[in-house]
Amino acid sequence: MENVFDAKDAQNYIDRIHKLIEDTHGLWGKMTVDQMLAHCCVTYEMVYEPEKHKKPGSIAKFILKTFVKPKVVGEKAYPRDSPTAPQFMIKGRKNFEEEKKRLIGYIQKTQQLGPTAFEGKDSFSFGKLTAQEWNNMFAKHLNHHLSQFGV
Repeated sequence: MENVFDAKDAQNYIDRIHKLIEDTHGLWGKMTVDQMLAHCCVTYEMVYEPEKHKKPGSIAKFILKTFVKPKVVGEKAYPRDSPTAPQFMIKGRKNFEEEKKRLIGYIQKTQQLGPTAFEGKDSFSFGKLTAQEWNNMFAKHLNHHLSQFGV
């Protein structure tokens, strides 16, 4: 698995994003390419702009930590057409260039902060995560959706 904290791996994601064009179609799923970019930004918004999202209540957080967390932060790739949590649903079209720029900025910021900034950092939904778990979550999500759009 790629390391989002490594400059070369982060650049690889950015290069893949630059291969997308506004009318790139997904190989599966219902999202448009602009929606996919906005969708990928949500993970980073929860870290860098948490005020944009409602935190899960205690019961929901227990369920997320118990049943969802292992699938999200583990090493195994997401299967095609995996279910999407409601807060990650993107409704309507988005500005392709703006979403592309935002996602690249988040990838760069995460890489520059490095693993020490994420070691033991509290996740929006899963509680404290190791830097490796953060990496797995970011890398798997990016790989899943960039592959979905053929890059």
